[in-house]
Amino acid sequence: MVKKAERQRSTTEKTALMKAVDLLARAEQSTALLKEKLKQRGYETEEVEEAIKTLTERGYLDDEEACRRQFAFLYEESRQSVRQIAAKLMKKGFDRSLILACVPDDTFGREKDAALRCLSVHFKRSAAAQKILEHLYRRGFSSDVCRAAVREFQAAED
Repeated sequence: MVKKAERQRSTTEKTALMKAVDLLARAEQSTALLKEKLKQRGYETEEVEEAIKTLTERGYLDDEEACRRQFAFLYEESRQSVRQIAAKLMKKGFDRSLILACVPDDTFGREKDAALRCLSVHFKRSAAAQKILEHLYRRGFSSDVCRAAVREFQAAED
């Protein structure tokens, strides 16, 4: 009699560890998301936990470092607010405390620049200020950033 965790595999069926390595080769993953993906593919909980443990011990899976890299990339390269970035990373399975540790103390200047980049893509300078403000609020920018960005956006010359 074969236990569930020790079920017979065909010669082409991959173990949870092999599948996890494949997933990590394609894209950096959080531990939580990797576990979820493996379970969705039908791997048993014990096998998934063993694969995660092995990858962590060997240094292939490090949530803190992965979160830091992904936050830095999004923070530097995107038009998203810090709130949007945090929400995106939480959706990818990173712990809130890890994400908050990545946020710099003073984000006002960067947030205003990101808001201005966002506005330059979506609006003409003659657009109604209220409509522009609502757009930025929905994207998670603080009210101070929104007001400053709208003032600067509408004051700038084309």
